[in-house]
Amino acid sequence: MQLNEFVTEAELSQDQGEEATDLEGAIEPLERPTGPHRRSSEERKATASPPGLQEVGIIYGNVGTSSFNIMLTGPVDKLEYIQTEHEQNGWILGQIMEIERKTDLSLERVPELKKGTHIDIEEKEIAQVNLIGYRDDRNLLQSPKTPLKAGSIVYKASEELIKSIIGLEEHTDTGAYIGLLLGHEIRIELDINLLVQKHVSILAKTGAGKSYCSGALVEELMKHNVTTVIIDSHGEYRTLGVKGKLAKGGRDFDVTPRGYGDKIIEFACDTTLNRGAHALRFTLAGLDARDILSLTSIKNVRSYLTMLRKTLDMLREAKEEYSMRDIIDLLVASEDSAAASLIAELEYLDETGIFADKGTKIDELVKKGRTTIINLKGAAPDIQELVVNRLTSSLFELRKANKIPPLMLVVEEAHNYCPQQGKSACLKILRTIASEGRKFGLGMTIITQRAAKVDKNILSQCNTQVILKVTNPNDLKAIASSIEGLTPGMEDEIQRLPIGTAIVTGGGVSMPLLVEIRPRETKHGGDSVEIIPSKRI
Repeated sequence: MQLNEFVTEAELSQDQGEEATDLEGAIEPLERPTGPHRRSSEERKATASPPGLQEVGIIYGNVGTSSFNIMLTGPVDKLEYIQTEHEQNGWILGQIMEIERKTDLSLERVPELKKGTHIDIEEKEIAQVNLIGYRDDRNLLQSPKTPLKAGSIVYKASEELIKSIIGLEEHTDTGAYIGLLLGHEIRIELDINLLVQKHVSILAKTGAGKSYCSGALVEELMKHNVTTVIIDSHGEYRTLGVKGKLAKGGRDFDVTPRGYGDKIIEFACDTTLNRGAHALRFTLAGLDARDILSLTSIKNVRSYLTMLRKTLDMLREAKEEYSMRDIIDLLVASEDSAAASLIAELEYLDETGIFADKGTKIDELVKKGRTTIINLKGAAPDIQELVVNRLTSSLFELRKANKIPPLMLVVEEAHNYCPQQGKSACLKILRTIASEGRKFGLGMTIITQRAAKVDKNILSQCNTQVILKVTNPNDLKAIASSIEGLTPGMEDEIQRLPIGTAIVTGGGVSMPLLVEIRPRETKHGGDSVEIIPSKRI
């Protein structure tokens, strides 16, 4: 037999005593079925394949209720879906988890090949299948209670069966279309209500497409008029207002380029660098002494709490609106030597320019059905933390009081704002939103290239995960520990994912799926800068 040929049914029936190697300890030696369930090759040939189904293999060896092995008789890829018929439960869906080619080419015979000697190589392909299950009379996903019969024919799964058993629905009113099931023309849509209620994480190594993917998700939120606030550390999302271009060739994802300029409001700390954005400013009127001290790097807060409270009380008696400069001037006038450190911290806050007599009003910042981009490009890291702290705290309190509409908070570069190790001014409030936000209609999407550096309490609260290529061992470990239902085969696959392909779970998807992320409708703003410009087709 030559390479790339598959085993025929006649060959499957012979050599029953041949020893078979295990497939990572899971493939049992090939055995012919005996007793009342034995089927001859003639009987199998007489059984025609159901219309439209392609045979890919035959079950052999010991058969369990959760996995079994097949001898391949047709082409099939790893992680492809298959179907076979159970005598009690009807059609059952499974997934190819591993494929192995067994040959009789021994180490001793390799030198003969090197000399040019013709050698006939006997080979067979075997695969390990994990069962997904079937739908019962109540349309609940179930696993069979009895094993399939050895000798049963296995087919490539039909798209209708895949959709039915996995529970995939297309063109729904609440569905966010993010791509197509790998190898199929099945739309993968995430339930937007579940995304907001149970939070989302988008995880990938640098350059694997996380910002591109998050942009596609935000497009879907805008399309469904979901109120959204984006913490944009590098100014990548302002291009959501610009019509994109589809690459020539490739799959047809049924995507039409467009811009969402009418849906976007942009605010920035630095409006000189980010032209066209509205100035983002905060007032001090709603902050008490403890709130202001939390914005500083002062560790011994109690030492300055009374002093700052007295200063604020004096200002409030004198005027309704006051600035950071007013607080500083009053502390300087007190001539209290103990106030020197506090004055230095407040001077720094004043220099940031984010505090003003008249700040940005919340009804300007958050508008129902619109997407607000908080562009932090050009702001120092500590200022970014300060802005995120004040903004997210306000959003949470106002959402609790039902003063703003339910919304999705998107946090780019999440490892900077909610680190697993070290401190961040906004870690506490982001933890609170992750654990309590869903009760008040405040969802959160965290996006990062370093899953291991994101606070585990926050990561574990994200019930919908979109995982693109990740290779760092620490990040892989963090992902595996935070995702339910991720099989060892899927874990290994994360390192080998092509750019633009993701493992998606949650959001109404009952199990991890391989998804090709759809093209963006809008222009992607996260492209890397080229040192030597390349010619693009």
